Amino acid sequence: MKYVLVLGDGMSDWPINDIGGKTPLEAAHKPNMDRLIKSGTAGLVHTIPEGMSAGSDIANLSVFGFDPKTYYTGRSPLEAISMGLKLDSDDTALRCNLVTLSNEDTYEDRTMVDYSAGEITTEESTVLMDSVAKALNRGGISFYPGISYRHCLIWKKGPMEIRLVPPHDITGRKIAEHLPKGPECEIALDLMKKSSEILKNHPVNINRAKRGLNPATSIWLWGQGKKPDIPLFIEKYGLCGSVVSAVDLIKGIGIASGMKSVSVEGATGNIKTNFKGKAEAAIKELRDGRDIVYIHIEAPDECGHQGQLKEKIRAIELIDKEVIGTLLKELEVMGNYRLMVLPDHPTPIAIKTHCSDPVPFFIYDSRKASVTNPKAVYTEAFAKSTGLVVREGHKLMDIFLEA
Repeated sequence: MKYVLVLGDGMSDWPINDIGGKTPLEAAHKPNMDRLIKSGTAGLVHTIPEGMSAGSDIANLSVFGFDPKTYYTGRSPLEAISMGLKLDSDDTALRCNLVTLSNEDTYEDRTMVDYSAGEITTEESTVLMDSVAKALNRGGISFYPGISYRHCLIWKKGPMEIRLVPPHDITGRKIAEHLPKGPECEIALDLMKKSSEILKNHPVNINRAKRGLNPATSIWLWGQGKKPDIPLFIEKYGLCGSVVSAVDLIKGIGIASGMKSVSVEGATGNIKTNFKGKAEAAIKELRDGRDIVYIHIEAPDECGHQGQLKEKIRAIELIDKEVIGTLLKELEVMGNYRLMVLPDHPTPIAIKTHCSDPVPFFIYDSRKASVTNPKAVYTEAFAKSTGLVVREGHKLMDIFLEA
């Protein structure tokens, strides 16, 4: 038996008036998902435990089968692991976004224009982060470049109690009320302010502005955490797995749990990604002896954060055609398999950030391919109508694997 999990990050949503009160999942043309669910098991799953924030870190830990209340130590350490950074027990890792702020003279008066600096390229961001690191690195403070706008700060003996706000939560808002607060907040704020001076007239940003692109005008720190201690997936489930993702967070969860992380050429973390290549990479992993592959696609989430309705619908359609369609052609000649499809959390267009609503999932088993519900479609409403609710998200993996 082979297992494939396809996770469309932020794929679920709320009804939208502009498309007749439908959600993007309802509006999308997704024949593969809608065909499979007619023979599968569907329901809702709570991936965010009560009292925890609605982030991809917590939600994906749940989907991987690890209870966030036990194993969550922060987002950035998982990303640091994927980046190959060594964390000591007294290190605090922080996510460092490159963002676009408005250009008021006083830092506190600025507005969060773009949490991703126009989804800046990795080539450009690496040059910018090298400049930031050269100027701001010192004893106990070290910056490391990552992918696109996503980077890392390792702060030796850094504070865990510092209060930091994700930049994608405050798009279009004044930053004054969302600046670092609590222990050693003045150090974090100083780093952010100094970065804006370093980046202001950087040649990379001047060139981006000439091309009509958002410049990266500041770093933004958030997502602090300590080195995690996640169980090995193979010891918990007896299965050897791989993870296919363009995002360091998801790769990090996989690596921390002993799974193989697979890089795909052209995988970007946005809608201009190599959808088909991810499916092909998963098939190769299965043919090479892996039992389970976790495929993560970031595109719907990025579209939700940017308020891009048409693009979010298109991302879902591409997941259906290029990822699931490609998988099915190969899986059907490989033998018995189980396929699960779900988001990690909703990213509603209306609010441009995550929420903790339960998300729709379905599980298809090739051994049970007869149609059991001809009216079934993969939507939030249908999943709710089944009455099946998995209230502890980390137990969904047990259901998927029939453990």
